[in-house]
Amino acid sequence: MTRKISRRLALKQMAGVGIAAPFVFRASAQAGPNETLNHASFGANGMALADVRSIAASRHIRLVAVADVDLARTADIRKQFPKARIYQDWRELLDKEKDLNTVNVSTPDHMHAPITMRAMQQGLHVYTQKPLTQSIYEARQLTRVARERRIVSQMGIQIHSHNVHRTVVAIVQSGAIGKVREVHSWSGKDWGDRNPRPDRRDPVPADLNWDFWLGVAADRPFIRGFYHPGEWRKRLDFGTGTFGDMGCHILDPVFTALALTAPRSVRSVGGAPVNADSWGLDSEVQYIFPGTKFAADRLSLTWYDGRARPPMAVQERLGKRKLSDQGSIYIGSEGVLYSPYIDAPVLLPEEKFRDYKMPNPGAENHYLQFVEAVRGNGRTSTPFDYAGPLTESVLLGCLATRFRKTTLEWDAAKMQIANNKEAQAFVRRRYRKGWELNGL
Repeated sequence: MTRKISRRLALKQMAGVGIAAPFVFRASAQAGPNETLNHASFGANGMALADVRSIAASRHIRLVAVADVDLARTADIRKQFPKARIYQDWRELLDKEKDLNTVNVSTPDHMHAPITMRAMQQGLHVYTQKPLTQSIYEARQLTRVARERRIVSQMGIQIHSHNVHRTVVAIVQSGAIGKVREVHSWSGKDWGDRNPRPDRRDPVPADLNWDFWLGVAADRPFIRGFYHPGEWRKRLDFGTGTFGDMGCHILDPVFTALALTAPRSVRSVGGAPVNADSWGLDSEVQYIFPGTKFAADRLSLTWYDGRARPPMAVQERLGKRKLSDQGSIYIGSEGVLYSPYIDAPVLLPEEKFRDYKMPNPGAENHYLQFVEAVRGNGRTSTPFDYAGPLTESVLLGCLATRFRKTTLEWDAAKMQIANNKEAQAFVRRRYRKGWELNGL
């Protein structure tokens, strides 16, 4: 029997793992191997604080500055890093801090792209939380700029470096289950809302700069508890719903194991639809991908969230095993791989794989991998060249939920939804006047 591993435990485990032997690679870095990297964090609490702690675990990192629009949420980081300068405007930080080498961008989704782009334009190496961006166009642009400027980049899908997910990749690529023709992936989270936006305007807390929090998004009144903190994940203009929030985690081993490229088409077939302000619930989104070395010529990948789950005909392949709250099922020509999220994978039917020796690729430290890559030792495992296309595919699925029961044909080279001009309008978002940024 396998022991279920929580995401929190997984993060603790990864924090204690040493960096794997580096690849033969020399990064275009601003600091030499014995120098200290000056680091800044965009975000001071929640996931941002976790990111800072993990990156600063390296003796080669010095946190010198932090920007957070809500000064009431900076107490913990002030206590743990008393020498770090605190800003409320991220633009001011980048204007004034002239000796930075690296940054982490751990803000609400809608600000990932503008902050990351501006940092890269200043030559800084970036660790940006998932999803990399909130729009497909932004993901494409960040990928391009990181490549052109030789920026060391890493997306914050830290589970990518966990031994469990690396094992899934190794199993699939070993050919144990043959060519994969079908994948079902799901998350039980419910970052969406059936209810309309409350018709009220609340006083803005004294320590919160609401204009800075809105950033590139359109102006609107502050509503206590509707956006900040946390609830922004449910809102169309700020988050990406359950799919965007968890898709980059759960589909990451799928994309890596199968070496997937861009999908040919995507179709949303179920669940509560989006409304004027919020993402929907209980989504079911179907993709068709072209074949790869590890996948059949026409790979079907279906995503489910909230209360939606794979059909019983798929679940029955697990026998008496209870379906986990999050995970994936890979159906191949020679067998099935059940991969609960951050838990030990299972090969089925069990009698066929009784003598199969599970690979044990080991874990890597996702955060320190980034630090060492900047120092010129090795490379990151989720650079924007990988994270950008993964994010694009996930966001295409989010976009599809706006057009239920409509097949959207995707031309990745042209970044166009070939058969639906209305859907194409959501590939790129327009920034609020005064917040435009070159390149986005």
